[in-house]
Amino acid sequence: MRLLLIEDDRGIAEPLVEGLHAHGYEVGWVTTGGEALEDQGGGLVLLDLGLPDLDGTEVCRRLRARDANRPIIVITARGEEDDRVRGLDAGADDYLVKPFGFRELTARIRAVTRRVGGDNAGEDVRVQQLGRLVVDRSAHRVLVDGREVALTPKELQLLAALAERPGRVVNRHVVFERVWGPHFYGPTKTLDVHVASLRRKLGHPEWIETIRNVGLRLGDTGTDGAPDHAPSPRD
Repeated sequence: MRLLLIEDDRGIAEPLVEGLHAHGYEVGWVTTGGEALEDQGGGLVLLDLGLPDLDGTEVCRRLRARDANRPIIVITARGEEDDRVRGLDAGADDYLVKPFGFRELTARIRAVTRRVGGDNAGEDVRVQQLGRLVVDRSAHRVLVDGREVALTPKELQLLAALAERPGRVVNRHVVFERVWGPHFYGPTKTLDVHVASLRRKLGHPEWIETIRNVGLRLGDTGTDGAPDHAPSPRD
């Protein structure tokens, strides 16, 4: 597996490259955002935010716009809540604050790779058709009444997590783990912001139901738009 390390601090980058090589990873290393955007090698991105030419969140945003499915992990000394929110909203799959342990880094690489399709590719290629809603994770496409809806990677992951269990309540903790990973320590309002945006973009806010103090549920998305009164079991 190839990794792209974007880090301008040689004292941090060289030990990381050496350690990742020892664990069997092929590592490309660049020191600026410009070089990162020109890199054609692909692979999971390890992105420092404090770059000499471009802000790392802007690099993240551009990389995400170019490839909706490319795994991106931010590694940075910026540990404030607002920094985490900006990084995740820019498209990062995970956010790791320096200093961190090497074992934790490799664990997060494995976890992010699984979530975006590395070890579970068979699950991610499924196309879920739920009434008027179609969720195609492999193509990063969502259709409502045949019309494509542009979603961010996090919004797509959130919708897919709910679409896997339509009509059933998905606990908030489960949603966080599925979308942001088991090591997410950011604000809980991050989920609420993404839910609000997803409701607005789908054009049917009633489809995503908030079950107070429990979680979220993808409700009826039937062809006639009528509410489904059948009882829905809770998880």
